[in-house]
Amino acid sequence: MIRLENVAKRYRHKQGEIVALESTTLNVEAGEFLAIVGPSGSGKTTLLSTLGGMLAPTSGKVWLDGRSIYDATARARAEIRQRRIGFVFQTFNLIPYLSALENVEVSLMLTGLNALEQRGRAELLLARVGLADRLHHTPSELSVGQQQRVALARTLANDPAVVLADEPTGNLDPATREQVLDFFDDLCREGRTVIMVTHDPLAASRAARTIKLADGAVIADAIRPSQRVA
Repeated sequence: MIRLENVAKRYRHKQGEIVALESTTLNVEAGEFLAIVGPSGSGKTTLLSTLGGMLAPTSGKVWLDGRSIYDATARARAEIRQRRIGFVFQTFNLIPYLSALENVEVSLMLTGLNALEQRGRAELLLARVGLADRLHHTPSELSVGQQQRVALARTLANDPAVVLADEPTGNLDPATREQVLDFFDDLCREGRTVIMVTHDPLAASRAARTIKLADGAVIADAIRPSQRVA
């Protein structure tokens, strides 16, 4: 599904060079729930951005379904993100003056569906995350947990094979955090791949596999015991 092959990311500045990600090789299978953990500045967000086609590596290759993402043109890479990858952010990135329904519809505008089909799919997605009765509420009229669920519905607008989540439970109360993690479990059971950056040990423990970064390098790669093949 996803493969990183000797991927590194370095930034140059007046004082020298910063290594954000050491040469990394990593395989992520379809349907896998992977958590990326590590201290601040360890390279977690750099790795996630590179996986998502948003940050070109200094060296190495990133493959998605056998295609080298960064050998594609910028336009082709944008199409890959649109059609294959969904993003979940800690800050939700909802448009404040649009309703929950309209926020999801915005993500459907490039799918080729007509306006009526877009609205129908948006309603189905919001119903899936338990917000069928909040379609016409703006973000300010929703709780933090409800806003995150709107963001999750929007993430599924393009029916992505891969969901990349950056601290998706960081602002949530324990009950809502569990709802989000249950939702990720459901996505994996559907065959989607979920890759989650988190500082939360409880959230990380829900993933089937956890990799730990330090100073831009993978220092541990562990599969949850219940996930091991006998």
